[in-house]
Amino acid sequence: MEERTTWFVDLILPVPIRNLFTYRVPFEFNHSILIGQRVIVPFGKKKRITGIIAKIHSTPPSEYTAKYFDYLLDDLPIVTESQLAFWNWISEYYFAAIGEVMAAALPANFKLASETVVQIHPDYSGKMEDLNPKEQIIMHALAERDRIELNDLAEISESSNIALVIKKMIEKGLIITQEEINQRYSAKTATFVRLNPELSEHKLTELLNQLQNNKRSENQLNSLLRIIQESRSSEIDGGYVQKKSLLQLEISAAVLGALEKKGIILQEKLQIDRFGNQTAALASFPILSSAQQTALITIEETWKTKDITLLHGVTGSGKTEIYMHLIQSFLDLGKQVLFLIPEIALTTQLIQRLEKYFGSLVGVYHSKFNQNERVEIWQHVQANQQDKFRVIVGARSSIFLPFQDLGLVIVDEEHEGSYKQQDPAPRYHGRDAAMYLARMFEAKVLLGSATPSLESALNTKDKKYGFVALTERFQGMELPEYTIANLTKEKEANTLVSHFSSVLLEQLKACLDRNEQVILFQNRRGYTPYWTCEVCGWIPKCHQCDVSLTYHLGANSLKCHYCGHASSPMGSCGACGSHKIKMQGFGTEKIEDELQPLFPEAKIERMDLDTTRSKSKYADLISRFEERKIDVLIGTQMLAKGLDFDHVGLVGVLDADQLLNIPNFRAYERGFQLITQVAGRAGRKHHRGKVVIQTRNPNHWIVQLVIENNIERFMELELLERMNFRYPPYFKLIHVNLRHSDENLVIQASKALAEALKQKLNERILGPEFPMIKRIQGMYQQEIKIKFEKTLSDKKMKEYLLALLDQFYKNVRYKKIKITVDVDPY
Repeated sequence: MEERTTWFVDLILPVPIRNLFTYRVPFEFNHSILIGQRVIVPFGKKKRITGIIAKIHSTPPSEYTAKYFDYLLDDLPIVTESQLAFWNWISEYYFAAIGEVMAAALPANFKLASETVVQIHPDYSGKMEDLNPKEQIIMHALAERDRIELNDLAEISESSNIALVIKKMIEKGLIITQEEINQRYSAKTATFVRLNPELSEHKLTELLNQLQNNKRSENQLNSLLRIIQESRSSEIDGGYVQKKSLLQLEISAAVLGALEKKGIILQEKLQIDRFGNQTAALASFPILSSAQQTALITIEETWKTKDITLLHGVTGSGKTEIYMHLIQSFLDLGKQVLFLIPEIALTTQLIQRLEKYFGSLVGVYHSKFNQNERVEIWQHVQANQQDKFRVIVGARSSIFLPFQDLGLVIVDEEHEGSYKQQDPAPRYHGRDAAMYLARMFEAKVLLGSATPSLESALNTKDKKYGFVALTERFQGMELPEYTIANLTKEKEANTLVSHFSSVLLEQLKACLDRNEQVILFQNRRGYTPYWTCEVCGWIPKCHQCDVSLTYHLGANSLKCHYCGHASSPMGSCGACGSHKIKMQGFGTEKIEDELQPLFPEAKIERMDLDTTRSKSKYADLISRFEERKIDVLIGTQMLAKGLDFDHVGLVGVLDADQLLNIPNFRAYERGFQLITQVAGRAGRKHHRGKVVIQTRNPNHWIVQLVIENNIERFMELELLERMNFRYPPYFKLIHVNLRHSDENLVIQASKALAEALKQKLNERILGPEFPMIKRIQGMYQQEIKIKFEKTLSDKKMKEYLLALLDQFYKNVRYKKIKITVDVDPY
């Protein structure tokens, strides 16, 4: 007889708690459990949630009695051990609970939650006296109530190990469970038709003859002959033919129903692959220019001594073509490739280009996909198939996929702040986390940008990264010609029309007359950022946040962009009652509204968060702009991220000053990058494009360096500034944010925490202070900044902070203070 060994598992649960949770393994699962599998566990009084097995051992917890887990959901692990190691690094480095990492990493349909329902097996006809007492109690309860949740059965039977009892009753055929834990992942299915396998050739011939002799069955006969033909040529085992394809052959559903009723065919639902219609590679590889070929060779050379290389290529230099050649070289080695992009909008164009060359080897993974699609991509990547999804294109969340043999990571537009996750935790940086992931697989990394981040620039300067430059545009195209529109002078001369300078309007008209397209960039959505009373200066604000409400013309409402609160526009001032209320500032919606009357023949559209809330909206807008069905495209920063259009003759930057005057130490870096990037959309393939920059400060050194395209000088000056003021990339930065609905309490608590931090860290602590927005969603905020030398131990700094936070929460008055920690804030 086998010795009963008691095993325990340490689980990661999707809750914001740092510790793992230990559960006892039911004996029947002793030989089935593996690290990375999912289990259903009781959590709290009534809840059942999904956990991931992180460790298997035989040591019971000392602080509490371990509960049994209920069910093992997987035959094989859905999370690899290397993924778990990666999750642990994310958790430790970005100061996040491991449960928060799990919640971010797994598609929602892998995280089951709810209750399991039990009922008497419909075929059970045994005698109650043959059952043990617990089984009898359960069967009597089910006879009275038909279906009962597992938690309720545990109480009714007074059983502490209900999962084991139910398991045995299932094996005896007494009961069945209905997984109303709702496996939220539902496989995609389709109806298939096949010939009844019980029909012999002789019987089938007989049936054909019967149909042939009956004139009223002519339609059924013709349809059956076509089904037989399609079935025999089907590539699916069993001769299945998708019903949809038969309907397209004009075989009616009624005929199929009649044939099924006669027992000639069967109609069955089968699982299909959501990505089964991937295209084959159609195009030969692009021929590289001599500059691109040199860059490609140099990249491969740098990888001999360094794992990470920065490719600095001016806008339009053809970085994507170099990426393609590198991807192919790693595919030839049998490796997987991760291609990170900062914005979902980029996937449409990029996928079209990559699929031309790699066909079904390309897969896409991002948050706009529905959960079932994300699960299937996950499964394909984990299967490590050689003929499918070897190249994953995705936004930052794609770093969490279960790669098996990752060989190359490409981070396009590596400077982009969109790679940094803000809320909720973990607040990781996709670029930096991808580099750590690559190191785990001993993979190579290529960072690409026309305006590299200062972090990457310093790493190349310090010889930590390899460096390759592409200084000329593809096929000798010139960089755009810049014109400055001085808004101060235009206002004095009364030549401004709404928010458009005479310079911009003149260039815009000339461009449209040449049948060229225009991009207008304003990094603010909505109609106007705020309304104000001309008499007393009152501004309508959100009742939960200390921000003005933004007016949206389409919805005719004032909205808060922080909490989502919306209200109808007011007809009079809320303070003095005056009707003199004026709109101030402008967003993309107002530009669209005011530009159309000036160019009534032009087709004008907008690309911002309000117009692109689904993946199809992105694709539709970009496709129509490429097909020249849109003349003027107005947009926010998503227009500045690597999109490639052939016929853009003019780019207008409507408010450069807004970009440069944000109260953030990265404001100049972001401003330089955004203006340069959006300007790079002009004049790609036919002739030199033009860029108009509207500003009240035309002599600003950032504006001047953008016009000169002098990124080296910008980096030199900005790095010097960062070093002098002790900011990244020379120093490390951690933000600690405290929130509570009581303003006085949050001030008092933040002072106490800051004083405790200063005891060891002294001048490295800045604050506490209110951030730019004092209150969000009814919660007052205080912020403490920890700024410390890179030579200090990052790990020890976080351990010290964690210990202080544990001490902080011992004060019962502070228990309800919410604290978030942001490592390497952007």
